[in-house]
Amino acid sequence: MAHTTTQLQQKQNNAPETTEKYDAVGEEMERHRKRRKRKKPEKQTVQEETKDPLEVFGTDIMLKILSNLDARSVALCLLVSRAWHAVASSDRLWAPKLDELWLGKAHIPRLSQIRGLSKWAAYSLAVMDGKRNRIMKDDLCDHVWEFHFNKAAPEYWRNLDPYWKGTGRLMRRYFHPDGSQSADPGDKVWGGHECCYLTVTSIVGEGKIREHYVRINRWPRMSVSRKQDWSWELSNYLYSYSSIPDADKEGGTGPLYEV
Repeated sequence: MAHTTTQLQQKQNNAPETTEKYDAVGEEMERHRKRRKRKKPEKQTVQEETKDPLEVFGTDIMLKILSNLDARSVALCLLVSRAWHAVASSDRLWAPKLDELWLGKAHIPRLSQIRGLSKWAAYSLAVMDGKRNRIMKDDLCDHVWEFHFNKAAPEYWRNLDPYWKGTGRLMRRYFHPDGSQSADPGDKVWGGHECCYLTVTSIVGEGKIREHYVRINRWPRMSVSRKQDWSWELSNYLYSYSSIPDADKEGGTGPLYEV
């Protein structure tokens, strides 16, 4: 009994100390609550800082901002939201970029000049067509081609070629939709003989081109290449063809559909 009384007295003596501990905890919680209240305006400020720029600046200012970006960056803006897509696909924005893309190009793709096509779509189609290395009949027939012999050709032929003599303009060749080919009147090399051409393309799995060339009569096949200005070149060890720039041709050139 005496032992129990002693324990009770000890608990009573410790009671003030426990009360003080609870008071300290309460004060700390109160200070923490006040700090949280002070931080609330900061959260609101962060929300204001991360507000959609389109809502902050409006369409006209955003168009001016986007006009300073390159085409790839503007294209990425199309993916942000529907509102951004409406602004980033504007003809006002893409018209000057399309003119810049076409500047210095030898040929302008026909499929990018379809009536009613948006400037953004025209830009995309022009870029894709510019990467195309597969030549089509439309490409052959739409352009005038300069022709010259290569060094491996017989000397007799090279002596008839203005390219080697350095006199007059280069010889020209013309491809026609019926599969024939012609030259200018009075062409000494041409000689008035009949010519026909064909394009050959072999494709393996997943649309990969294994072999692609142009052949005239029974002459050696010509490999096909494309230059940075979107012009074409056909060549074998005997002779070469180069498409003459015609960017001002109304309606563009080449196939109407994506190849």
